[in-house]
Amino acid sequence: MYKRQQREKREPQTIQNGNLAAGMTLTMTVARKTEIGYFLSDGKDEVFLHANEAHERLHIDDEVEVFLYHDHENRLAATMDMPHVGMGEYGWLEVVDISPRMGVFLDNGINKDLLLFVDDLPKHSDEWPRPKDQMLVALKQDKLGRLLAKPVTENEIVKIAAKADQSMKNKSVEGTVYKVIQAGAFLLTEDEHILFIHRDEMVGRLRLGQTVRCRISFVREDGRLNGSMKERKEVQYGEDADKLLRYLINRDGAMPYTDSTDADVIREKFQMSKSSFKRALGKLMKERRVEQVDGWTKIIRSEQEE
Repeated sequence: MYKRQQREKREPQTIQNGNLAAGMTLTMTVARKTEIGYFLSDGKDEVFLHANEAHERLHIDDEVEVFLYHDHENRLAATMDMPHVGMGEYGWLEVVDISPRMGVFLDNGINKDLLLFVDDLPKHSDEWPRPKDQMLVALKQDKLGRLLAKPVTENEIVKIAAKADQSMKNKSVEGTVYKVIQAGAFLLTEDEHILFIHRDEMVGRLRLGQTVRCRISFVREDGRLNGSMKERKEVQYGEDADKLLRYLINRDGAMPYTDSTDADVIREKFQMSKSSFKRALGKLMKERRVEQVDGWTKIIRSEQEE
């Protein structure tokens, strides 16, 4: 019987030129010129600088500062453009494209965009960043030595974060999402405070890289912040009550939802928490605008209306 021969499993081969590797920023000397560019040397190894990646016409023995990366044909190459984020650094990069199979591409200031791989993104695609969003990332190399983006870790966030004081309470701040979890989202504010928004305090699902404005609802002892994208309760009660009333009017004055309805149903139907729903319903009942009858909420109509 014919047996298929097993191929020998080989370790991936790192793509680099001697001691030169992607992510390096270094000064090199023009060793040779060609019609389309220059070969640069560090005294031992060489790398190619395409003429399009040079800021000016170069000559033999000129010294230039370059950044090394892999070009679109996967060759180690040099550019005189400096990256927004270099090796050992982290910073905010703009999302420029999305590939459902590979991940998201970021503008790092050079000709080739930087990939944030799908494995480093949330499982739910609606939590992925969109073009124009900002991602806080650092650089890493894959097994072949190619540059990838990686999300900044919680430890690195803590190192750069500033502690907030009680004067921040009820202030309006802007922040960008750097981590999404089931309970909510973590943001870094414009003043580099760590801010958490619980999902009940959102007006819509947040995604990585999204920048939003919210109100500080609580300042923790450790200097972190809790925030809300909703209006203060006294304002929100009225808005939620108006929302329920409009819904009732559009349904001829009745709906099969009461303060006993499951929280998940309330959230799906009205995009509000169960407690917010009950407060809004309570407001309408106190004002004698609605009543609950046999598992239904109904508008109380005046005798003239009837």
